[in-house]
Amino acid sequence: MTLSCVIIEDEPLAMEKLEGFIERIPSVRIEKCFDNALDGLHFLETSPVNILFLDIQMEGVSGIQLLENLKKKPYVIVISAYSEYALKGYELSVFDYLLKPYSFERLLSAVQKVTEDIKQKTDESPQASTPCIFVRTEYRLESINLDDILYIEGMQGYLKIYLKDKRILTKQTLKGMLATLPTDQFIQVHKSYIVALAKIESIEQNKIRIGQQLIPMGNLYKKKFYERIRLPHQ
Repeated sequence: MTLSCVIIEDEPLAMEKLEGFIERIPSVRIEKCFDNALDGLHFLETSPVNILFLDIQMEGVSGIQLLENLKKKPYVIVISAYSEYALKGYELSVFDYLLKPYSFERLLSAVQKVTEDIKQKTDESPQASTPCIFVRTEYRLESINLDDILYIEGMQGYLKIYLKDKRILTKQTLKGMLATLPTDQFIQVHKSYIVALAKIESIEQNKIRIGQQLIPMGNLYKKKFYERIRLPHQ
């Protein structure tokens, strides 16, 4: 299991230390780093991740204010020099609270607790063996197995979902669909396309081939895509 994460930390040395520790954990992938809460909040509203590593005491918008305004919270691991915020943090569903200076072992323990909690919830889910989503099409809700999705195309308030054996049209936004999909299996590569990472056959001149379809890659999405597949930005 690979977990995606975001770091929000306004102290450069603290940021460098945290990045270095996380890079030592193979099961965690850093999506973005921010030195202020406002930019981090904007990113998290459109790009869900598994873990948020969050400093509390920051200039401008504080970590507490971010948590109060974040509608859909990932697992939040607070890393702070101030113990007095711990109670408020837990009131806002903080999963773990690390006091600076912390060790690599303490951080690893927090990540392992997140992993165990996700596995436990997955095991308890009745859909764990066959993960699926439901979409509305015409006058019914249709179940779609995630493994059958090749890619999704957005088109003026509608989505066309391309499956192995058929296509489904549903009235939904690309942003809304992205929020329901597992971040380790799907990624947006263009303002109009989401692709299933496991279904990519090749990348040709910044176009993604899935079956007979060549899907364009937008300039705004290239860096994140190549980071996801662990290749330098082309």
